[in-house]
Amino acid sequence: MADLTEIEALKASLRGARRAAAALDEVAARIERTDAHADVAATDLDELQRLSLAHAIAAQALRGIVESMLKRRGKVGVSVDAGSGGIED
Repeated sequence: MADLTEIEALKASLRGARRAAAALDEVAARIERTDAHADVAATDLDELQRLSLAHAIAAQALRGIVESMLKRRGKVGVSVDAGSGGIED
């Protein structure tokens, strides 16, 4: 079996991140329709738990391949601090 090329890995990571985001959108639409004084359905919470983990893993995989590509090109001077998600205070 042939090794996965860098661009194939990038495409796969992008597909995974987009699918995870799309799945979250479906649940988000249901949550948005929920009355502010009601409780979130247990099934929606279970799905959010599963999908948020899938989304985090997909986003981290995408981040990893992008950082790897940038490092190979000598374009990464400072990496994102662990746990910050790239968001600064």
